[in-house]
Amino acid sequence: MALTRAQIKADYPLVTYNYRVDIDGTSISFSEVSGLEVSFETITYKESYSESGKVGPNIMYMPGQIQPVNIALKKGYVKGKSIPALYDWINSTAINQTDKKDIMVHLLDETGATVVSWKVVDAFPTKLSAPSFSADANEVAVESMDLMASRVFMEEV
Repeated sequence: MALTRAQIKADYPLVTYNYRVDIDGTSISFSEVSGLEVSFETITYKESYSESGKVGPNIMYMPGQIQPVNIALKKGYVKGKSIPALYDWINSTAINQTDKKDIMVHLLDETGATVVSWKVVDAFPTKLSAPSFSADANEVAVESMDLMASRVFMEEV
């Protein structure tokens, strides 16, 4: 039985290659975005007896503080089009003038409309890597930037 376009659109997962990244309101093309996750520290409580009167160790696990978010952004280096703003951003961090920015990662449908987005709050760069060089490789020059942020929020449209 053939599926209609509407059935496919409603029932099939979206592809991950159709996305857009906005840093402080400016769209920048990246070939890879990773690290959009929320996690909490865990706290372990150990008791020598439980409330039910049971003798012996009772171990409970509880959520603690939210963990910072570590995002990795990768993009191909294009002559004359590399983004100096990324270099300026990390260089300002090096002189202790950290400029924290919000980042939006939009997952798009086939028409280019946002279906769901992730808002990364108060991000700042922690590492900027130049491409790796090898005389026996035939690969694209990829630069990467690692960011740390306070929180990630998911917003469905």
